[in-house]
Amino acid sequence: MSPRRKQFDPDQALDRALALFWAKGYEATSIQDLVEAMGINRFSLYDTFGDKHALFLAACARYRAMMGRSAVGALRHTASGREAIVRFFRIQEDYYGSEAGRSGCLMTNALVECATRDDAIRQDAWGFVSNLENAFYGALVRARAAGEIATREDLRQLAGLLTGLALANNVIGKSAPAAADRVRSNVRLALKLLEA
Repeated sequence: MSPRRKQFDPDQALDRALALFWAKGYEATSIQDLVEAMGINRFSLYDTFGDKHALFLAACARYRAMMGRSAVGALRHTASGREAIVRFFRIQEDYYGSEAGRSGCLMTNALVECATRDDAIRQDAWGFVSNLENAFYGALVRARAAGEIATREDLRQLAGLLTGLALANNVIGKSAPAAADRVRSNVRLALKLLEA
């Protein structure tokens, strides 16, 4: 007897779970919320994804892949290192100037919400942060080699600073009044640092 085919698209269901976790957070999202948003029953959720925790980690992995193609991808795949950094922060600026920006960054949200009590989520989120910092570092190395930036600062430390600024923008962009203006101001300062 052959196994039964799933009556739903697991990738589509995972995308719906990701959107819900992103909007509501991990703790505030119930299994019933997930079942309704994903359009599947509880058995299918547990059978396909495991428990809520495993589903959240799968959603985080999907999110990291998305960011690898967009914002973080801009840092890695733009030939000009300085232009890569400019593009990254412009993407942030545009995002937090839009309604979608009220959801923030899923990985930053996870760090703020879960890092002190969930080792797996903390490690996952810090993996994302390390990846972002390495992407900034690579862009800075390319920029210095091409003479695009004049700064004499240690590039690894500068990459850490830019990463911290990006994470701060994620928190400010989600929660602060006049978030877009604050993020825009941070972006201007970040770009001035590259000219120092």
